Amino acid sequence: MHPALPITAVLPDLRAALAGEGAAVLVAPPGAGKTTAVAPDLLGEAWCTGQIILISPRRVAARAAAERMAEMVGEKPGETVGYMTRLDSKVSARTRILVVTEAILVNRLVEDPELPGISALLFDEAHERALDSDLGLALALETRAVLREDLRVLVMSATIDGARFARLLGESAPVIESEGRSFPLNIKWLGGDASQVIEDRMASAVLTAWREEAGDILAFLPGVREIERVRERLEPRLANVPIHPLHGQIEPAAQRAAIRRDAQGRRRIVLATAIAETSLTLDGVSVVVDSGLARLAEFDRAAGTTHLVTRRASQASAAQRAGRAARQGPGVAYRLWEEAGHAGRPEFTPAEILQADLAPLLLRLAKWGTANPSALPWLDPPPEASVAAARAALEALGALAEGRITPLGEAIAALPMSPDQAAAVLHGAAAGCGEDAARLVMLLQERGLGGRSEDHLQRLARWRTDRAPRSLAAERIAQGWAKQAARLAGAIGESMATDAAEALALARPDFVARRRDASGEHWISAGGRGYALDPASPLAQAEWIVIGDAQGQAKGARITAGCEIAPERIARLFSKELEERITIRWNNDKERIEARRERRLGAIVLASIPEPAPDPALCVDILVEKALEKLGEVLPRGFLARARFAGVEALSESVLRERSGDWLVPLLAGRRDLDLPPNRFADAALGLLDWSARQALDRAAPTHFTSPGDTRHAIDYAGDDAPSVEVRVQGLFGLDEQPLIGTTPLLLKLTSPAGRPIQSTRDLPGFWRGSWRDVVKDMKGRYPKHRWPDQPWLEKPSMKTKNAFNRE
Repeated sequence: MHPALPITAVLPDLRAALAGEGAAVLVAPPGAGKTTAVAPDLLGEAWCTGQIILISPRRVAARAAAERMAEMVGEKPGETVGYMTRLDSKVSARTRILVVTEAILVNRLVEDPELPGISALLFDEAHERALDSDLGLALALETRAVLREDLRVLVMSATIDGARFARLLGESAPVIESEGRSFPLNIKWLGGDASQVIEDRMASAVLTAWREEAGDILAFLPGVREIERVRERLEPRLANVPIHPLHGQIEPAAQRAAIRRDAQGRRRIVLATAIAETSLTLDGVSVVVDSGLARLAEFDRAAGTTHLVTRRASQASAAQRAGRAARQGPGVAYRLWEEAGHAGRPEFTPAEILQADLAPLLLRLAKWGTANPSALPWLDPPPEASVAAARAALEALGALAEGRITPLGEAIAALPMSPDQAAAVLHGAAAGCGEDAARLVMLLQERGLGGRSEDHLQRLARWRTDRAPRSLAAERIAQGWAKQAARLAGAIGESMATDAAEALALARPDFVARRRDASGEHWISAGGRGYALDPASPLAQAEWIVIGDAQGQAKGARITAGCEIAPERIARLFSKELEERITIRWNNDKERIEARRERRLGAIVLASIPEPAPDPALCVDILVEKALEKLGEVLPRGFLARARFAGVEALSESVLRERSGDWLVPLLAGRRDLDLPPNRFADAALGLLDWSARQALDRAAPTHFTSPGDTRHAIDYAGDDAPSVEVRVQGLFGLDEQPLIGTTPLLLKLTSPAGRPIQSTRDLPGFWRGSWRDVVKDMKGRYPKHRWPDQPWLEKPSMKTKNAFNRE
């Protein structure tokens, strides 16, 4: 061990804690040496008779930590220090320190909770709060409490709340804090510019840092796509500069090149995802350029898919990223946001358990023997809604029954992948295409393997010809899965699949989708959700596909992986799921009920013919619902307002809705539309009143006003100036009092002989003796054939012209 490492000062306290209480929390800043120094120091302890397992959050970090520790003791990985990740491992019978990823630890605990031959579990970078890290810690603490009191558990991180983890480990678990290696760190705030895409801003910031600083540059970007685009922008400007990507999809050799100094001593630029935030020390890096963005996986319970979302990186992540620049000496960090906005960022990245698909967790716990997740020790308990959704998904898959794991669930849980993917491999094994099904699942897990096409059958074909180390390692794992599935295939019984795509479809029936348009842009899944696909995709001309992955929210998810299914195979594959039903729906275009007999796979209609005799009760229910939606339209204008004016509660909108069965159902029975005159609806509604109530309504709010000229005019109770009536002024001759509706003056909207508005009044006598004179002056010129007397209240009402009136 290097004596200059800050962690050296607290190792005696750490050894004492693990020798005594057996559990502890170690808080050590970046650069203290916790990842590579603690495990070797514990090998000499009396209690350490077996292996020490160091749990690392990522494959790159696990391999780098093991290689660094092996180098420190003068050995190669796989001797005293080894590692095990999914695509790569170096381990032997001599291995005492084994660095593994979190998922591997969880699988090992579920398979054998006693962990024979294991003396200690060291959870590194626990602050990242990955789902498998939280689950692994919960299972380890359960094992320690029930089966292995001698098992040592150490939680390590740079930024965690030590006291909170200590309470989880037990009240006696100490929190040991180490000083970090203190090098000056200068933060430069570049601010934000929403008018530029992040790739342009990052390329500009890297070029600025290249000119202004010395040392290697580490730039943090949210994902692989952004890394490639920034590299495309930088390479023409920095022709002889080594520019290395660093993410989980590149080969181990390329990852090592990004971590180590340039062999020729040149300055270099490393473009990395969050993979470089913790655990890794990149030799020579003294400058960090931080986009301030992070790509997180979030499970959408409505869509049943996990999608990647780009968020602002938390304050803790920003601190970790900046700290990479000052690991080996003074450093500088450029941040692409304003200093004033930094405090508005979330303090920590949310724990994955709060937003992940919990089906894999629930199935592992069921195999562990725990039906209720809340019985385990958690830093943050899994949300009940997510647990319920996961349980429903597993029951639909046949993996759980009444909360207990089934034989099929045991087989699914035995495969190291998500439950639906495991079911696909089992279907493939049962159908004799297990290797291809396993390869297809591997493609869903490993981005970039076999190319980037949405068509995974194309990627599968390309992968077969790829002899790169990563491809060969993935092939070996897929073959291992297929062999394991062949031994377990009896649990699934007979499978209807004939190839890997069909095996995936049987495992994900809700994600079988059919094209909805000629371009192939819009799709509908059996689960009832719509998806979008790039029309240029090779899948766009398929009629049926099974969706392997989609990104985006439920209403606009974009298909990123899928396989074509032959149309003629759908009915055979899903013969048990197909159903025949009569659908009765309202056709908005035709404004009538449409009834069809349909053959369906979930929400997808395979065949449809008109249904001549739909359920009358359902038809009436739909018609009543539609009539109530536009109650003010089907009833005559002002009907509801008239009842309201009269104070007739029985005809109020709320009562009419409540009693729709009494007046609308009889009216609409046997019909398919609402094509009835408004007065028919009005008569039906009035039928709710008895004779005396009808009489009271007519007295309180008459429907018509009869003028002195014996003309009838409908009274408007709906307008802002209600009650009102429109009437020709000649029809009011002889009337010298204001008409009333009850005690309310009726607004008279007076018109000319041609029906054009003259004036409105609620004081007819005042009008006659006032502004009538001005009206007469105007009207005599416009309508000389009509009477315009000076004292109309004394005249006989008549609509006739002067000559006709005089002849009469």
